[in-house]
Amino acid sequence: MFTTFNPDELTLPIVHNLMLTSVAPRPIAFVSSIDESGNINLAPFSQFNVFSTNPPVVAFSASVSGRTGETKDTYKNAKATGELTVNIVTYDMTYQMSYASSEFPPEVNEFQKAGFTPIPSDLVKPPRVGESPVSFECKVLQIIDFGDKGGAGKMILAQVHRIHTLTAILDENGKLDPLKIQQVGRCGNSFYVKLQPELLFPIAQPQANIGIGIDELPDYIRHSTVLTGNNLGQLTLNQNFPSEDEIKSFKNSESYRYLSQFSGTEQTGQVHRAAQDMLHSGNHRLALICLFSFIS
Repeated sequence: MFTTFNPDELTLPIVHNLMLTSVAPRPIAFVSSIDESGNINLAPFSQFNVFSTNPPVVAFSASVSGRTGETKDTYKNAKATGELTVNIVTYDMTYQMSYASSEFPPEVNEFQKAGFTPIPSDLVKPPRVGESPVSFECKVLQIIDFGDKGGAGKMILAQVHRIHTLTAILDENGKLDPLKIQQVGRCGNSFYVKLQPELLFPIAQPQANIGIGIDELPDYIRHSTVLTGNNLGQLTLNQNFPSEDEIKSFKNSESYRYLSQFSGTEQTGQVHRAAQDMLHSGNHRLALICLFSFIS
């Protein structure tokens, strides 16, 4: 059963909760900018992502405040000067970053108030955040204005002209190592999430090699009461069905002899749980061979 909402009939806080709690975790753009008088601003925005790599373009939304109805200083500065830096937030910066989101007047420098280190940029006037492991120097391409009411987005698209990274988070090939950055993401309400290496898991990408479709799996597998949709998705990493030799080899194994002791629905459950354990161990091929070995 689902509950259906019509945003036109809801209050802003409810729409805000539904949108920003469901679309999570969201990366955080810690944006520095300068107004025409030279005042420096630093503010975080969690409606943020990458939208192009050629040319490199990031975008974030500096929405109108739902509390005050005021537009953000970052939006005003981006519109007036066309320059900014986007800095990635890590766990070690989180509480300072949150404090920098306070509604300070334009003349207050959030770098100083929140204790961040400004580093001069190469091409743009706004400084980078010294504590950030990755910083982008950007020039504004376009601003899309969704309105002036509280909660209305002011989407800022900016082209990246310089990328600065800590050398320590690069691997031996000069690529960013996601296990070393430890970004923080924004979730619903007041919750954040810390990216930890032990929580990351790799998935082989199917673009170059398309595997078996779930729709091609036999009913014995596809309609399992044990295997989850995720498990079936793991089986699609196989590019072809097991060969007769692979099945013959498995039938000579101790695992097959053990599973053969059972019969009927009990055997099906045991086989599917064994395949599930294999999938959890990352052995997608053996799991498929195991399953096919018991198809009558």
